[in-house]
Amino acid sequence: MKVFPLARVFMLAAMLIVAASCLAEPTDSISPKKERKGLIGFIKKAFHFLSDIDTSYIEPQHYNFAVMLQATQPIDFRTLTTRGDDSREIRLSPKGKLRIGPYGGWRWLFAGYTFDITQIRITSDVTDINFCLYATPGGIDLFYRRTGTDCKIMKLKLGEGIDTRRLVNQDFGGFKIGSIGFNAYYLFNHERFSYPAAFNQSTCQKVSCGSWMVGLGYTNNTMTFDEQALQKLLASYPETADVASDNRMKFEGVKYHSVSLSGGYAYNWVFAKRWLMGASLQLAMAYKKNYSGLREGSFIRHFNLDAVGRFGVVYNNVRWFAGLSTILYVNNYRQSQFFVNNTFGSINLYVGYNFGLRSKYKKQKKT
Repeated sequence: MKVFPLARVFMLAAMLIVAASCLAEPTDSISPKKERKGLIGFIKKAFHFLSDIDTSYIEPQHYNFAVMLQATQPIDFRTLTTRGDDSREIRLSPKGKLRIGPYGGWRWLFAGYTFDITQIRITSDVTDINFCLYATPGGIDLFYRRTGTDCKIMKLKLGEGIDTRRLVNQDFGGFKIGSIGFNAYYLFNHERFSYPAAFNQSTCQKVSCGSWMVGLGYTNNTMTFDEQALQKLLASYPETADVASDNRMKFEGVKYHSVSLSGGYAYNWVFAKRWLMGASLQLAMAYKKNYSGLREGSFIRHFNLDAVGRFGVVYNNVRWFAGLSTILYVNNYRQSQFFVNNTFGSINLYVGYNFGLRSKYKKQKKT
């Protein structure tokens, strides 16, 4: 059985479930519902199960449309550590970037584009596409990443007694990581706990509440490391000119699949009127299988522990909203030669405005 076709089936199913629940009109779970029989009745019951909310805990979205201005600071740290005696370590991070741009939304869906204001040039070898959908019963993260060459050395360890301080903050673009995949999750207490309240502002959490969650993820990953480029950089400094090459760092074109099952907890704290602080943590047991690029005699450690963390603070008075949010993905890869940690995500600062009052709230306003 191939992993990739199976993952595509799960991904499609997760997207359909979340999309269906979003399209379904949120309803008060306490109010009575008309019973329908047959297939239509079954579908309607499924939609209600996924979209029902307890309005004593959650205030639904009152408006059809929203506009928002967002500033985004990407986060990306890549660490390569060799395994065995006299281990070496290199940690890289891209040069500081700040992206600002407009967004537009319809109910639960936001779309927009941010521009890198730290660089005048338009061309770049970095591709970073993230799509996070937060719905009533859960959500799904879709991502496609290809890291570029515009990185700086944050930490370099070459062995006991070797001074590498002058190499910190030097440019090095020889370590590239790419990934494409998804992370889907389900919230058990979605009638009273609202992820959208903290991360896409389409609802408001009235009362503090939490929920356990379970998820499924899949990624297709690639990694390359240019060990010769590192040796060339080391040769330009007297302190490291005599450092020998390390065969454990000589790998190119490593490719592997990762399928993960995750569990975690999320909590929304309403610490003041209209104010909310939300946080969640998912730990994932990931099965990773290599299919290209390992040197002869090396092997992959099949099971690794990954994580996804979210944090947000938001003010929302139904019409206006503003806040700060962070999402972090922690992916690990182990095999006999080396260990790789890739931590990536973003910090977002935003302010927005809702408009176009929905018909049901227009009627309530008149009465």
